[in-house]
Amino acid sequence: MDHPYATIGTNDPARSRRFYDAVLGTIGWGAHATFGDWTAYSAGGSGAGFILWVAVPFDGRAATVGNGTMVGFPARSRADVDAFHAAALAQGGSDEGTPGPRDIYGPKWYAAYVRDPSGNKIAVYVNS
Repeated sequence: MDHPYATIGTNDPARSRRFYDAVLGTIGWGAHATFGDWTAYSAGGSGAGFILWVAVPFDGRAATVGNGTMVGFPARSRADVDAFHAAALAQGGSDEGTPGPRDIYGPKWYAAYVRDPSGNKIAVYVNS
């Protein structure tokens, strides 16, 4: 079966694995496949649905950050958004928007934004 996916680059696969294992674990995601310097994450670590690949670029050049590129993850609760943000900072990520309401997106939207240790921007949100 085919699954939608996104791939983001890393220059330090071991550090990225530690970061994403901890951060995505707060919302029930886990690694389901590792191929060399590539790791795949999905909800429940099942390999089903949307998949995030964290990878060293095939061309051997340094991974770089795309301006305007961001991957967003749904959370189950505001507490999960808070935990995701805290775990990201604890694992060497940087703050790009503390947890809180984002009324511009709707009256129930609650989100946080971070950059992983490689500089990739990721978001977590709940809309309830």
